[in-house]
Amino acid sequence: VQLQASGGGLVQPGGSLRLSCAASGSIFSVNAMGWYRQAPGKQRELVAAITRSGSTNYADSVKGRFTISRDNAKNTMYLQMNSLKPEDTAVYYCNSEVNWRDYWGKGTQVTVSS
Repeated sequence: VQLQASGGGLVQPGGSLRLSCAASGSIFSVNAMGWYRQAPGKQRELVAAITRSGSTNYADSVKGRFTISRDNAKNTMYLQMNSLKPEDTAVYYCNSEVNWRDYWGKGTQVTVSS
């Protein structure tokens, strides 16, 4: 099982990006999925999470700006990031419980800068 994250890049403050995370391999069940981020010199933190049924929770710092969603048929999760701020700059990681085990994807860099 692998998680592949994509969609990072360089964007100006106020801009938008959409991250994707696809699970692949021999998959029987994909349960909770989430996005984490780690900025230089800081600990990794939860950004947003979503259950299989679609219940979501967000870090206070991104509420109202980021939206997490998933497509269970494609075993894929998304993070729509709007109104990006320089403090959103970090490596973003996807995490998921697949086949009752915890997996991490390789990070994707998001840089918000003018």
